[in-house]
Amino acid sequence: MARRSRHRLLLLLLRYLVVALGYHKTCGVSAPKDQVITAIEYQEAVLTCKYPKKTMASRLEWKKLGKSVSFVYYQQALKGDFKDRAQMMDFSIRIKNVTRADAGKYRCEVSTPSEQGQTLEEDTVTLEVLVAPGVPSCEVPNSALSGTVVELRCQDKEGNPAPEYIWFKDGTRLVGNLKLDTQSTNSSYTMNTKTGTLQFNTVSKLDSGEYSCEARNSIGSRRCPGKRMQVDDLNVSGIIAAVVVVALVISICAIGVCYAQRKGYFSKETSFQKSSSASKDTTMSENDFKHSKSFII
Repeated sequence: MARRSRHRLLLLLLRYLVVALGYHKTCGVSAPKDQVITAIEYQEAVLTCKYPKKTMASRLEWKKLGKSVSFVYYQQALKGDFKDRAQMMDFSIRIKNVTRADAGKYRCEVSTPSEQGQTLEEDTVTLEVLVAPGVPSCEVPNSALSGTVVELRCQDKEGNPAPEYIWFKDGTRLVGNLKLDTQSTNSSYTMNTKTGTLQFNTVSKLDSGEYSCEARNSIGSRRCPGKRMQVDDLNVSGIIAAVVVVALVISICAIGVCYAQRKGYFSKETSFQKSSSASKDTTMSENDFKHSKSFII
């Protein structure tokens, strides 16, 4: 009896495991994933609608999703600019000349008449468009003083995937690892290939030259025109000479003011102002006297 009960218990456990595994497998299949189609700009791409039941009575619509839904295929005709550069392949769409504006999420909707009415099935496709970089914008200062911190910048806004950046000096590539750069005469710079910055912690005259930057990804690469950066030493003697000249000018002005005060130029002007004010007071007093005299008469 004990053996039979154990045997039954094992059978029940096996059945439970089989049902659980079957349920798990069914759940995994019933969760379809969205298609992701990758295409290179200006080449072609095919948006496939995975509809299992294709009949002549089926009605097909393609829509592009986003902030606003727009028709791509409606009433058996391609819409918008797709009618000039796309064609239908059964339930799929073949785009002959893909642009970066075509990137996004699309949905095909297929309705088929049935005994219960209309059955609607949908499939979603995401189109990713790969774009080569454009000519990057490069910021290179025309001049700099030795011993200062100087940063060169390079940026591209078109490439997809995001490009990496490489700097060149006088046509020779600068590497990120300075230990491997046997041609570098300055070991004070750091280059970030992700952000496109080339920073000199203490720039020197040896860093003078023509700099250019190249943006590259898996699709292509573009380089900006070279720009020259001139690094000069600080002119200490010139600064000292300028300070001496300024000091001499200030001293001469001060001597001139003292000389004018000793000669009485400022005092004569003051006495003239006092005499003119005194004459005005005398004139006013005489007029007042005449007026008072006429009043008494």
